[in-house]
Amino acid sequence: MRKLFLFVSALLAATSALAQSSAGQPATRAPAPAAELSISDALILGTVEGVTEYLPVSSTGHLIVATHALGLESNAPLAGRDGQPLWYVPPSAKHPRGEPLTLKLAADTYTIVIQFGAIAAVGLLYWRQFLAMLRGLAGRDPAGLRLLRNLLLAFIPAAVIGLALHKWIDAHLFSIGAVVAAQVAGAFLILWAERYRRRRAARTGESHDVADVDARHAVNIGLLQCAALWPGTSRSMMTIVGGYLAGLDPRRSAEFSFLLGFITLTAATIFKSYKSGGAMIEVFGWPHVLLGCVIAAVTAAVAVKFFVGWLSRHGMAAFAYYRLAFAALLAALTWL
Repeated sequence: MRKLFLFVSALLAATSALAQSSAGQPATRAPAPAAELSISDALILGTVEGVTEYLPVSSTGHLIVATHALGLESNAPLAGRDGQPLWYVPPSAKHPRGEPLTLKLAADTYTIVIQFGAIAAVGLLYWRQFLAMLRGLAGRDPAGLRLLRNLLLAFIPAAVIGLALHKWIDAHLFSIGAVVAAQVAGAFLILWAERYRRRRAARTGESHDVADVDARHAVNIGLLQCAALWPGTSRSMMTIVGGYLAGLDPRRSAEFSFLLGFITLTAATIFKSYKSGGAMIEVFGWPHVLLGCVIAAVTAAVAVKFFVGWLSRHGMAAFAYYRLAFAALLAALTWL
């Protein structure tokens, strides 16, 4: 717990510097926090993020539902003590007044930034692999260097496509309907992938190491990861399926997925912190951000350990049925 807390605190300190340097000057400032994020809200969001980030069920989809249930999706401009609307000027703002400071803007940023906790969990659980990659850069571990190459090749497609489409995705795909559709489609993909994996294992009986994935398969895993830009799909699911197609067994597929997630989530969190971290702090302040990250770190560590053990014995099929049940429940609560 102490290591998790220290690691998250260090990451948050770096993000704080980014957010403060890029926050811009709101036209009217009120004493932070400008809105209330309760301790229970931070605990719920941190737990949802930590539990779902590395399971093939979509953390983004579950966080969209959680913020909706907690009433954190209002687009109404927040007002200062004088009753005037608060404005946030992001680094890339074309208008000097920027954009209205809203609860939804802050909450959407919060659900991304608390990924720092999940990042910390993987960093601590897989430190040997990260050390091997550092030794590979120093010319002392060829397998570690190959692993680093594969992860970078798999990261590039999502980085390019994510940067190109992030505004359109934020505007059009962060909805309950999009989550329901993605949950159902992902469930059928899991069932197909599990049948493929079992047949391949029965036919060949072989499994590669994560460092031995060739460049073509690494890029293919990265392309599959791009599908997870659709909220509700699951980055973990898509990359584990990619691992199956690359000849990895379930445990090694999960390992590659977690390591790739460390890079992808770090980039996404830093980017979101740069874009709107100042708005999040303006609204919520730092204490609840730190609390959400610590909770996400602890719950993610537990979830990863559970998932690797489950996946090695049973595969992902059970999560397909969970996705179908979750989609049905969500659709019923939303439209019936």
